Amino acid sequence: MGQKTFYPPIEPYETGMLDVGDGNEIYWEVSGNPDGKPVVFLHGGPGGGVLAAQRRFFDPEAYKIVLFDQRNCGRSRPYAADPGVSLKANTTWHLVADIELLRQRLGIERWQVFGGSWGSTLALAYARRHPERVSELVLRGVYLATEADNAWAFTGTGAARLFPREWAAFRGFVPEAERDDLVAAYHRRLFDPDPEVHVPAARAWAAWELSANTLLPAAPPPLDDRELVSFSRIEAHYFSQGCFLKEGELLDVAAIRHIPCVIVNGRYDMKTPPDAAWDLHAAWPEAELRIVEDAGHAGAEPGTLHELITATDGYRHIRL
Repeated sequence: MGQKTFYPPIEPYETGMLDVGDGNEIYWEVSGNPDGKPVVFLHGGPGGGVLAAQRRFFDPEAYKIVLFDQRNCGRSRPYAADPGVSLKANTTWHLVADIELLRQRLGIERWQVFGGSWGSTLALAYARRHPERVSELVLRGVYLATEADNAWAFTGTGAARLFPREWAAFRGFVPEAERDDLVAAYHRRLFDPDPEVHVPAARAWAAWELSANTLLPAAPPPLDDRELVSFSRIEAHYFSQGCFLKEGELLDVAAIRHIPCVIVNGRYDMKTPPDAAWDLHAAWPEAELRIVEDAGHAGAEPGTLHELITATDGYRHIRL
């Protein structure tokens, strides 16, 4: 059998805006087979928004494919880059509640939950809170939001050692006196109302965040300044708060060990190194761990894409 790749492009047959409270509306869409097996895709970031290509991880004849933009990003409203928008009502647990409200809105009893990077974090949080609603989990680039993860990304002891040029630019954007806490320093600038302050900060933040997505260098996705500000503000908001999770919280998997799960991680993932995937597998040995030997972080890298679609294909005909 050859290497699996994306299913052909498809368009949604239904879209909408869901009022989730706190003055927020989230964009959602459904594609694929209206009578198919339900799956919800949880995008990364936080604040990355959904892309059309993300519908293509799933067999459109077998799956009812649900995508949505998490609070304050993509087509959800209000948008994080707009003046005066507060992210106070945007936390991990608000997003978990949004997923459950969307499930109810669509009349779905149980669904497969698929998440990569931050999406894996959110998938685990949702499954732990609502295990009876999850048929399977497919997780890519596991991010557990631990202190070690924060140190890897935002101090000189982790990814910075492999990307010194990019790290120097990220660190150098902030005055030396503020470099003991780069997330806090960027947070202050990103939420400054002056575009002359927050737009350059967003460009610098995003340049670092998007610098190491693939094993081999690849151009980052084209984003305008407004998108960069939204993305960077939401990320800084979450990372400054430990993603609103207790240390090690997501490794308590007692409530979900019965759920079939596939974990996929690139061997050379510089954003979410595979030790987190291993720690999750060690706590949850029933989950199948697939390390992709020639991949970094991105879900579309050939080896990772093959494993993800192998996983969704493997679950597509399992009855709920």
